[in-house]
Amino acid sequence: MLREARVGRLATADATGHPLVVPVCFAFDGAALYSAVDAKPKRTRNLRRLRNVADNPHVSLVIDDWDEDWRRLRWVIVEGRADVLTRGPEFTQAIDRLRDKYPQYRAMNLSRDEGAIVRIAPERILQWRAASD
Repeated sequence: MLREARVGRLATADATGHPLVVPVCFAFDGAALYSAVDAKPKRTRNLRRLRNVADNPHVSLVIDDWDEDWRRLRWVIVEGRADVLTRGPEFTQAIDRLRDKYPQYRAMNLSRDEGAIVRIAPERILQWRAASD
């Protein structure tokens, strides 16, 4: 699921513990997960999720498959430490991974030269799958 899922929900909290959960696109390279702050319309580039990561690097990412047939339900929760990348080889590689996974990022020309990437270093991965008949 970490490689193939199309969307996850990133949970962050500020220094006082106020939570924020946002849907994100992400890529997984086998060691870390990456999510871009992309060019979709936003009121500001000073996003709360980025401020939260700076204040409190402990995050969770939830990826799930929902189905009306509850025997097909499953989820993965990644708990870890996040930081924000704004340049460098790892930033560029993360952009390339995201552009490879999401044609929308290629169409919007997600920049390899500027922007922000949230990198999550997993510390614990939990998973669950419903029992099937």
